[in-house]
Amino acid sequence: MKVMVIGSGGREHALVRKLAQSPRVGQIVVAPGNAGIAREDGRGAAVACVPIGALAIDELVAYAASNAVDFVVVTPDDPLVAGAVDAFTAAGIPAFGPNAAAAQIEGSKSFAKAFMARHGIPTAGYAVYDDEAAALAHVADCALPVVVKADGLALGKGVTVALTREEAERAVREAMAGRFGESGKRLVIEEFLSGPEVTVLAFTDGRTIRPMVSAMDHKRLLDGDSGPNTGGMGVIAPSPLYTPEVAKRCEREILRPTVDGLAEEGLVFTGCLYFGLILTEDGPKVIEYNCRFGDPETQVVLPLLESDLLDILEATTNGTLADVAVDFSTDCAACVVMSAEGYPASPRRGDPIALPTELRDHVVMAGVADEDGRLVTNGGRVLGVLGRAATLDGALDLAYARLGRISFPGAHYRTDIAHQFRHP
Repeated sequence: MKVMVIGSGGREHALVRKLAQSPRVGQIVVAPGNAGIAREDGRGAAVACVPIGALAIDELVAYAASNAVDFVVVTPDDPLVAGAVDAFTAAGIPAFGPNAAAAQIEGSKSFAKAFMARHGIPTAGYAVYDDEAAALAHVADCALPVVVKADGLALGKGVTVALTREEAERAVREAMAGRFGESGKRLVIEEFLSGPEVTVLAFTDGRTIRPMVSAMDHKRLLDGDSGPNTGGMGVIAPSPLYTPEVAKRCEREILRPTVDGLAEEGLVFTGCLYFGLILTEDGPKVIEYNCRFGDPETQVVLPLLESDLLDILEATTNGTLADVAVDFSTDCAACVVMSAEGYPASPRRGDPIALPTELRDHVVMAGVADEDGRLVTNGGRVLGVLGRAATLDGALDLAYARLGRISFPGAHYRTDIAHQFRHP
């Protein structure tokens, strides 16, 4: 089969690598991909990148139709919310991911919060504002800390955890002034929840749910969970805190009611549903939904998948997920992100990357480009360095040992990923 993957980061590299292991996949086309993905040997499947942006939906559909693409995997949030799956489906090309109506679960935080309220799904208390004065009045009187969120998609940067009134007011004013474009003209203001966070990705065809191995991301730039928020500086799977007991409770109180609630409202969700959870003293609650594979969670979850990924993706699309195997290894996996100097505010680009050839299979490429035949930095999160072992300590040791052999000017990484679970 000829499979098309839409997207350009480390998540897409991880998906390409796993899809290439399927004996049914002969060729993978990635749009637009990146220079690192273009160098993927494919392990039997030919891999090529085409320079079509993820939001150029008409162009993507035309390419797939004229190049005999059999199946499309739409991974980023913005083309899903913009209706990419609807467009491929209308053209008769099977595509993995939710349609635009179901993708609202991520595309509008106010929609997601109201949905949870309607279906009794545990989450933080909240209020929604379209008016700046009303939002400012709320943060002038609410408990602190408080969370201010842009309603729409904001490249993962639309959330402020305000510790002071001044921070909360600034977040409101900047969003309403257009910092996040139209996405910030409506705000969701939430109570602050305390507890460890865990991510659960789940395959679903709108009826059957197949949760993947849990994961734990590290969002802050610096050691000790300090510094600015990022897209993710490191991740492990599974999370030691997501015990079988916690998993059963989450499936009963959150995962099942979410999928069933969407179906009841005529929004049958097919694809990967991302549950961002927090384990509070009152039990697990939803921080956010995403309508797609997480980044960097995918980088550690998919290497542990033992079943054929293409079989699963097709089954979520055609409604037969109950009939296919979705099995995971009992191993642990870790990914440590190497970021560019200046990330996340203004990452530097164009620095040459020294990456030993024998380590390429243990690295996912995100913010990279090709310059005269050599890899250079081309984004904030440049590389994800992977480790897999029978224990979490072993996986982390492998990831950090490999990272120590990779370099580029200004490279930054956290040294304390999952340190709280390390054994002395």
